[in-house]
Amino acid sequence: MIPCPRFQRRSVHCPLFTVHSIYTILVDVRRGVLVSFLLLVLACPLFGAERPVLVCFGDSITAGYGLQTGQAFPDALQRKLDAAGYHYKVINQGTSGATTKDAVADLHSILQLHPELVIVEFGGNDGLRGLPPDQTRRNLDTVLTALNGAHVKVLLAGITLPPNYGPDYIHAFEANFRDLAAKHHTALVPMIYRDLVKVPNTIQADGIHPTAKGSEIIAGTLMPALKPLLRRPTR
Repeated sequence: MIPCPRFQRRSVHCPLFTVHSIYTILVDVRRGVLVSFLLLVLACPLFGAERPVLVCFGDSITAGYGLQTGQAFPDALQRKLDAAGYHYKVINQGTSGATTKDAVADLHSILQLHPELVIVEFGGNDGLRGLPPDQTRRNLDTVLTALNGAHVKVLLAGITLPPNYGPDYIHAFEANFRDLAAKHHTALVPMIYRDLVKVPNTIQADGIHPTAKGSEIIAGTLMPALKPLLRRPTR
C-alpha cells in the first residue's frame, strides 16, 4: 500500500517541531542560568558589605605608631579572624596620642560605623601624662556606657605603666580596667602587652610601642577573649 502524502508530511514535520522545541527550552534554561550567575557576581560586593564590623578603638598602640601599613594589631587581628573562618570586617580607629577624653569626643563617629563589637584600648596616654585615675575612670565609664546603650559588644583592653610612676598610682590606674569591666559585665584583657613583655624584638626603640612582631602577639592575646563575643565561624 502506498503511504498517503499528507501523512508523510506530518511524519516529517513532527520530529522537526520536537527538536526545535527542545532547543528553545535549552536556550531559555541556559539564558536563565547565565542571568542568575551574572546577578550573583554583581551582588558579591553587597555580601562583603554585610560582614559585621569589629572596630578597634584606641590610641597609638591601635593606630600602629611607627609601623608600616598592615603591621598594626588590628591588621594582624583581621588575618587571624579570616584564617579561623570568622566573617568580620576589622576597622582600625586608633589615634596616636589620644586620651580617654578624646575617646569620649569620638564616640559619635564610632557609633556611626554600626559596629557589632568594639575593642576599647585607651588609658595609656592618661597614665603617661599622670592624669588623675578617677578622671580616666569617668571617661572610660562614659565610653562603655554609650557602647552598651547601643547594644555593642565590648572588649576592654588594659595596660600598665612603667615602675617609676609609683606603686600607688599604678595600682589605682590598673584597677580602673578591672572595676569597669566588672561594672559593665565587659570582656577584659587586663594587660594588652601580657604575652610580649619578655619576648625579644616586640617593643620599638621608644620602649612604648609594639613592633610588627609585637602587634602579631597582641592580636593573639586578644583572640581568646574575643571568641565568646564572635559569631560562629563560617567553616
